[in-house]
Amino acid sequence: MEDEEKEKGFVIKDRRRFGQEAEEEEDKKTPQPEESASAADKQESAPSGQASDREEKARGPLPEVTMATFIFSLSSSALVHLGEIPEPETNRTRVDLPIAKQIIDTLGMLQEKTKGNLDQDEERLLRSVLYDLRMRYVQKSGE
Repeated sequence: MEDEEKEKGFVIKDRRRFGQEAEEEEDKKTPQPEESASAADKQESAPSGQASDREEKARGPLPEVTMATFIFSLSSSALVHLGEIPEPETNRTRVDLPIAKQIIDTLGMLQEKTKGNLDQDEERLLRSVLYDLRMRYVQKSGE
């Protein structure tokens, strides 16, 4: 009797779809474009996963995430909001001092929280980037 109870257990099957399988299932659900649609129309109707794959291939591989690349990323964002470099999407420059200040303050917080945990190069980079951004901010806010 105990053997029968053990055999009567239940099996859980996960029916969720992941990765390529989910994309194929989604493609089946979405209506297909008409045969007479132009090539440009067909590209626009491509699933977002395929479009992002093309964008990634065109952009190339992303750099390894290190403290230095993280600092440079935040620094670049601050420079965009200070109007020092153009926005990547629109290629236009604009000044947004409150957002620039928030990014600079975030870098300052990182400096405080990582004190004693960075190597000399990372510390020097963070200190010099912060100094430069703070001077640019003061200059822009005084204009």
